[in-house]
Amino acid sequence: MMGKRILIIDGHPDPRAGRYVHALAQAYRDGAALAGHELSDIVVSELDFPILRTNDDFRRGTAPESIRRCQTLIARADHLVILFPLWLGSMPALLKGFFEQVLRPGFAFDEKVRNGVPRKLLSGKSARIVVTMGMPAYFYRWFYRAHSLKSLERNILAFCGIGPVKTTIAGMVEGMSQAKRSALLARMRVLGGAAR
Repeated sequence: MMGKRILIIDGHPDPRAGRYVHALAQAYRDGAALAGHELSDIVVSELDFPILRTNDDFRRGTAPESIRRCQTLIARADHLVILFPLWLGSMPALLKGFFEQVLRPGFAFDEKVRNGVPRKLLSGKSARIVVTMGMPAYFYRWFYRAHSLKSLERNILAFCGIGPVKTTIAGMVEGMSQAKRSALLARMRVLGGAAR
């Protein structure tokens, strides 16, 4: 069986090594590598790109070289893994800015609508979203209805054709015991091996 082409997008804005999101990304990477999948990485905190400020720039502007390289990696991938911490109830601004830059018309979707719906240009790719947060995961799902996660899943990824999308939510990470951290890292290695 041929391995999948997996792209890991580490969306934590802080590049310091001690962040748990980075450890989760590495665990997924380790499991995928052991299973023989082909791996590539985007570390958003290491990219240099401007924030989009106009609709015209989004639709007709030229993406920076760093973003065009990311588009090449996304286009080539079979499976995307997107990891980030929940900040103020959503993804960090740097990651949102990255998605606004990379998922432009002509790359992620075709604005020439058919029956009122743009054509999805990234169909055939699956994804896993991994989110860490300070609140309990059940509270985020129940009280907040996981609104920001659903927005990424439905309004961004599905809009471009990416699916199915699976999710992993790690709550209470600041106070998480070492045993629970280790168990989640082990789970990420399993998911990486299965490319799920």
